[in-house]
Amino acid sequence: MDWQPLMLTFKLAVVTTVILFVISIPIASWLSSTKSKIRPVLETLVSMPLVLPPTVLGFYMLLAFSPENAFGSWLDEWLGIRLIFSFGGLVVASVIYSLPFMVQPIQAGLSSLPSTLKEASFTMGKSYTTTLLKILLPNIKPSLLTGIVLSFAHTVGEFGVVLMIGGNMPGKTKVASIAIYDEVEALNYAAANSYSLILFSVTFIILLLVYLTNGGFFKRYGQ
Repeated sequence: MDWQPLMLTFKLAVVTTVILFVISIPIASWLSSTKSKIRPVLETLVSMPLVLPPTVLGFYMLLAFSPENAFGSWLDEWLGIRLIFSFGGLVVASVIYSLPFMVQPIQAGLSSLPSTLKEASFTMGKSYTTTLLKILLPNIKPSLLTGIVLSFAHTVGEFGVVLMIGGNMPGKTKVASIAIYDEVEALNYAAANSYSLILFSVTFIILLLVYLTNGGFFKRYGQ
């Protein structure tokens, strides 16, 4: 069995999860506290990957990132970045596709906190950034863990989006889900079963450890 697709899959999941964690905290913080009229619009955009077919999202990202179109051409000519059929493209696509799995748990956790926590911090002269990082986030550890685990697991299982953006390039964009598809097409069920069993085992163990250490974190989604 070729181990490259598995290594690439877990590398993609780790990189995607780290990026999502960094960018989702300010997004979730703003959504949980703002009364802006554009909040429903942004929430809708963040949640779209939950209901949109992966191939649809992948198709539009393929068009956007293509060097033949304006945005893709600008990235290529001015920044020297080509996202189509590259690992970088897989990361960008995965971040967009898994965004709600990180933002929504953090947003729910922040929304569940009493407003007195924030008010007391402001009264003591603390900035919003300090309040967020040192007071609010430490009080929603289950929500943070939920976002991390869901984002990682969701990225591991991606197929349609990564296939549309990255194609099937061994050692570069061929992740485990695509390798499974290839082996099934070739009627090599033994190899497909090996890939599938490893992915199943890894995700099962991760979720089991979280349930055991966090007391059923899905039931405490916003706490």
